[in-house]
Formats: sequence, structure tokens, C-alpha cells
Amino acid sequence: MRQPTAEDEVVRLCQELIRIDTSNPGDHSGPGERAAAEYVAEKLEEVGLETQIFESHPGRASLVARIEGEDPSRDALLLHGHLDVVPARKEDWTRDPFGGEIADGCVWGRGAVDMKDMDAMILAVARQRLREGRKPPRDVVLAFLADEEAGGKWGAHWLVREHPELFEGCTEAVGEVGGFSLTVPGDRRMYLIETAEKGIAWMNLTAAGTAGHGSMVHPDNAVTALAAAVARLGAHEFPVRLTKSVRAFLERACMAYGVEFDPESPEKCLEEIGPLARMIGATLRNTLNPTRLDAGYKANVIPQTATAQVDGRFLPGHETEFFATVDELLGPDVQRDFIHHDIALETDYEGALVAAMEAALTSEDEGALPVPYCLSGGTDAKAFSTLGMRCFGFAPLKLPPELDFSGMFHGVDERVPVDGLRFGVRVLDKFLDRS
Repeated sequence: MRQPTAEDEVVRLCQELIRIDTSNPGDHSGPGERAAAEYVAEKLEEVGLETQIFESHPGRASLVARIEGEDPSRDALLLHGHLDVVPARKEDWTRDPFGGEIADGCVWGRGAVDMKDMDAMILAVARQRLREGRKPPRDVVLAFLADEEAGGKWGAHWLVREHPELFEGCTEAVGEVGGFSLTVPGDRRMYLIETAEKGIAWMNLTAAGTAGHGSMVHPDNAVTALAAAVARLGAHEFPVRLTKSVRAFLERACMAYGVEFDPESPEKCLEEIGPLARMIGATLRNTLNPTRLDAGYKANVIPQTATAQVDGRFLPGHETEFFATVDELLGPDVQRDFIHHDIALETDYEGALVAAMEAALTSEDEGALPVPYCLSGGTDAKAFSTLGMRCFGFAPLKLPPELDFSGMFHGVDERVPVDGLRFGVRVLDKFLDRS
């Protein structure tokens, strides 16, 4: 009887992973990732690979395994994916967010693109290669991780701190939010390979004042001070800073669309790339977005303190400028501390691993135009980069031109094309052969 291939299995694996609720609200109140880690362990051990599950907090589990390569003396490659997802409200969705249904040629559900699709692709390719006894050219470490959606404190960062030996020899890492296609004129597709990502500064803001009766004149009002500071942050626009990854993407995108690249007005190119402009546009500059406000307990009571939360993101090489601006905008009456703070990172778009990605893509899509880009968000690559790894985002998907892929991340009705998953495992398998 014919053994199942990665293409045969990837859709079912994606569905089954989606059906395991791993919602991560960021406070340990969710179900955790343990059930998903055990599912992955079962699927890998079924084909003979030894796995290890590590629990950083009750229910918060990550899995790591190592596939021996043909030449174990070479530097190893890390393939990583996270098992947690952001929460979803069933009543907001067209289909059950944890149903893993197939409809309109897509697998629907929370995590379909972020990132149980890539988890399923890694799992499917690993299972096929292990069944067939096909070793990769070098050791490949697989990591299926907890807590990425809340910054990785209980997942990648915990493993890097507590068990760095698991990643011994790994000099390069491949994870999420890269390798997906954007259709351009001439029936060709740019495939965006992540070579950089912005740093994270999720901040608490606190203003202190004097409590009192709401009917009186009260110049020392914490709410007023905080509201003014939040308004300044929200209205501020940082100057454009073209990092090497952003510039490389814009130059190549302009060539694909037949638009002249103007470094003085790089936003012009964004008009051509549709909904993806939201993500790419955010990588032209540092950003600040107020997300929460809280003060008081009664309409006629002036509170002693007022608090807010802000999502800040800074470009590689521009962290110092970012925080200097934040502090100037806050002024002396508002203090800040971190909910979560993590680095920006960037690597060069060159070398054998990049060539392997490009060759794998063009072998499956003759119209492929691989390009580097900077991610406006953050991934577990931040943790692994601290071990000296060059980190890339490469979860290959050939997408229909009408799909708002960037809008799927954390969005309602998240879904991934079935054909895209099957394309992805073919590319990933060929990538491993070349890596």
C-alpha cells in the first residue's frame, strides 16, 4: 500500500491542530498548549522520531525534536512554529473558529495562517521524510512552541534561557510570516521572505494626581494629564527610516509594478500593493498606537491615578531614537514601564540558505519573484537570534490574488487555501533538500 505523502496529510493535520483550542489571552487563563504539543509528539513518534515536551508553567508546553542529517558535523537548522493562537469569539465568525472546516477551497479557523498552517507543513514534511528514510543534508531541529502570541515568555524565551543545549549547533532559523505570495503584473508572484522585524515596546503609562470631588476646580487631574499624553503619542508620526530590508522590498516591488522608486516618497509604491500596504507601510517608520485607557470608579470622583497601554514598534537600529521620542511626548507627568519589551532584528538577504529558499520557490512556481521584507510585528525569531542564529520567515504559500492575507492575521474568518498548503509542503521539502 502506498505510504501517504506530505501533500496527502497536510490539510488534515492543519484541521486537527485548529480543532485543539490553544487560545492565549496572555495571563495563563487559556487552555494552554499541552494538548497540541502531545498531538505533535504522537505524530512524530509514530514515524520514529524521539521528542521532548517542556512545560514552563502548568499547561504551557513546547516540544523540541532533532532530525539527524547526513552530515551532523555541519551547522544545524532550526524550523520553529508556535502552537498558541489569539482568542476568537465564535459569534463573530462565519464558521466555527475551532472547527477546522473546509469551505470555498480553504481551511477555516483560528490559527489557519497564524500559524498552524506552518506547523502542519513542518509536521507533514517531517513525517514523509522520516517514513522514507530521507535525511536532510544537516541536522534539523524542530520546535513547536508555546506563548508566541504573548511575546514568548513561556515558550521560546523560556527554552532559550533554560535549555539552550536543545539548539546546539543551530546557526540559522526559519519560522513564520514569510514565503507567502503577492500577485503582481504579468501573472507573476512576489514571495516575501522575512529578513527583519520591528522591536516591541508594549507599555503601561501611569499619571498620578490628587483625588477629589468632581464638582470642584481641580488642576491636578491624573485623567487630564494622561489623556493629553496619550493623544500626543497617538497623533505623532515618526520620520521615514528606510532600513536595508524595507528598501530592498520597495525597490523590487516598484520594478514588478513598473513604478519608479523614489526614496524621498517611498509611500507611492504602497498604492500598488493593495491590503498588504498596511503591513509594509508600518515598516517605513517607528509606530505608536494607544490601545487601552483606565481611570476612576465613579463619574463625580476624580481618581488619584490614571493608566493607559500603548503598543510601540521600532525599526532595527532605531530603538534609541524611538524611546527618546516617547519620553519627550509623555512629558514629566506620565511614567512608563514595560508590559513586554523585545529587540528588533535584521539579517542580510544573502547566503546559501536564501539561495535554497529561492530555488525551492522557483521550482514550484516559474513566476516566483522572491524578495526580502521587514515584518511590522514580531515572532519567536527574537528569542533565537539571541543564540546567534540568523533568522528568516519562510512559511511558503501560493495565494490567490484576491485573498487579503495580511488581514487574516488575528482577524475574523481566518483561513488558508488548501492548494496553498499543498504548495507549501512541496516547497518546504525541496528547501530542506537544498539547505
